[in-house]
Amino acid sequence: MTSRRTALAGLSAAGAVAVGATVWGTCIERFLFTVRRHEVAVLPPGSPSLTVLHLSDAHMAPWQHRKQDWIARIAEQTQPDLVVNTGDNLGHEEGLAGIRRAFAPLRGVPGLFVHGSNDVVAPSARNPLRYFQGPSQRAHRATLLDTPAMDAYFTDELGWTDLDNTAGALEVAGIRLEAFGVDDAHRDWDDLAALPDAIAATRRRRTPPTALRLGVTHAPYRRVLDRFIELGADMIFAGHTHGGQVRIPFSPSALVANCDIPLDQARGLSTWHAAGRSVPLNVSAGLGHSIYAPVRFGCRPEASVITLRAADSLRAPVTG
Repeated sequence: MTSRRTALAGLSAAGAVAVGATVWGTCIERFLFTVRRHEVAVLPPGSPSLTVLHLSDAHMAPWQHRKQDWIARIAEQTQPDLVVNTGDNLGHEEGLAGIRRAFAPLRGVPGLFVHGSNDVVAPSARNPLRYFQGPSQRAHRATLLDTPAMDAYFTDELGWTDLDNTAGALEVAGIRLEAFGVDDAHRDWDDLAALPDAIAATRRRRTPPTALRLGVTHAPYRRVLDRFIELGADMIFAGHTHGGQVRIPFSPSALVANCDIPLDQARGLSTWHAAGRSVPLNVSAGLGHSIYAPVRFGCRPEASVITLRAADSLRAPVTG
C-alpha cells in the first residue's frame, strides 16, 4: 500500500510539473523577449565599430502587439548601423501590418534580408513530435502570402537589400560591405550555384575596397554554411531553428534544430569551420513561433545586437 501511495504521489508531482511547464511556456516565457549581445572582431584594423541588429523568425500575426512594441522599442534603443533580417517574418495572412508597425523605426537604416518559407506560405498545423524524426516536411496545401508587398516594404520603404540567391554591396558608416545570401534552404529554394556570378557582378562595379563580406541565410544547413565560407564570407547570419523553441533549461544544446546544424550551434554565436577557415556564425533563436505552436520553454524569444569591431580591438575574434 505504501509503495502504491508513493507511486501515486510521484505521478501527481510529475503531473504538476508538466502543467506548470506548460503554463510557463505558453503564457509567460513566449512573451519574455530578450536581447542577446555579442562582440566580434572581424573588421580591418583601425576600422570604427558597427552595430548590427539581427532579427529573425518574427512569425508576426496582426494581434501580437506586445511583440511589435518590443521590436520597435529595441530598434529605437539600439540605433543600429545595419539590420540583418533572416526571414520568416510573417505568421499570418495579415502579418505585414504588424511587421510595418514593428519595423517602422528602422526606416532608412541599411539592411539585408532573405526569405524563409513563412514569408511565402502561411503556417499550418503540425505534430511537434515529428521534429524529433528530422527536418520538417512541407505542407501539401498551403496558403500563399503577399510576398511582393512585404518585399516592396523592405526594399522601397525601409531601403533594405534583397539577398535571395544573389549578392549586393553597400556602405555602412563609411565601411564598404559585400553580402550574399540564399532563399530558404529548408525548402530547397537555395541556389548556391548562382552566387559566384552574382558576387563577381558586384565586384566589377567601381567601388572602394571591401572591408567585410557577410553571408545571410534563413536555414543554416551545412551545405550553405560551407559554401558561404568557400565564397569568402567573413561572418554568417542565420535563423530558422528557433533555438529549438523547447529546451532543457541551462542545456548548451537544443533538442531539435529542424535542419542538419549541430544541436549545440542551433542558437547564438559560435564558429563554423570549413575550407580551412573559421568564421563567426550567429544563429538567432528568433522572436516568435507558429500560431499553431504558441510555446517557448528554456528558450526565450530574442533579437541579437552584435558589435563588429576591428580585428586589433579584441584578443579573440568571437565573444559572447
